[in-house]
Amino acid sequence: MKKNIGSTDDQASKLDRKTVERNRRIHMKGLCFKLASLIPTCQFKPSRLDQLDYAASYITQLRGKIEKLKRTKEQRAATSSSSGSSIMSTNMIDHNMMIGTRQLPIVDVRDLGPCIEVILISGLQKNFMLYEVINILQEEGADVVSACFYTAGDKVFHTIHAQVKISRVGIETSRVRQRLHELIY
Repeated sequence: MKKNIGSTDDQASKLDRKTVERNRRIHMKGLCFKLASLIPTCQFKPSRLDQLDYAASYITQLRGKIEKLKRTKEQRAATSSSSGSSIMSTNMIDHNMMIGTRQLPIVDVRDLGPCIEVILISGLQKNFMLYEVINILQEEGADVVSACFYTAGDKVFHTIHAQVKISRVGIETSRVRQRLHELIY
């Protein structure tokens, strides 16, 4: 009779372990979904391991951006404290005006892990074919997922999202940026 009671306790403890493990898995799945919702996504469904790698690289990128912004803030604070605030504001206005006229066209290539984002800003007078940009991305190992453009005033904004064909190899964004500069300038 004692054996039956002991085996019942064993079965109950096995069920408890199974329930605890099932609850742990459900909790981890929920955390993975929450993590996936917090990071920018591309138009594909990565595996959970890819999501974790992508999240880790995204966090590293954000930390780098934060450090860069902190340094810029400190430099501006040091510059404004050493010179008068009216001189600083005049220099900033002159700098912003120069960016608005001198910097066009602008090429920005952002590495988002398994995806890249290309932002091109050009004037109405500078013509290039969008298919040429897409062709460069494909030659460098990326499949274009979406491409759009809009015109605001005398500027044309192009945004292209591409997915890297072989995620382990990646894509060399500096080479893409260089080829796009050669095409556009």
